[in-house]
Amino acid sequence: GLNPQIDGNLLRLPIPYLNEERRRELVKFAHRIAEDGKVAIRNIRRDANDMIRELEKEHEISEDQRHDSQARIQELTDKFIGEIDKLFKDREKDILEE
Repeated sequence: GLNPQIDGNLLRLPIPYLNEERRRELVKFAHRIAEDGKVAIRNIRRDANDMIRELEKEHEISEDQRHDSQARIQELTDKFIGEIDKLFKDREKDILEE
């Protein structure tokens, strides 16, 4: 645990060394956060696609425009999920390094 120590005008908070078990827990926690981020992005994609389909249904956009819009939405989804995956892998590497 953390044991704060007062040293004159300073508050010292020694951080204990991370053992292997704690590192694995931190990786699991980071993985959950990354997965939550990917789920949020997929939910945004679903909502955007629903809006696009509704616009087509109301004849405000054509089928081609719907298709193009959905393709662009998928490209953005893939891009941001890829960024989350990369950030997680980088963080995992940092956590597991001794």
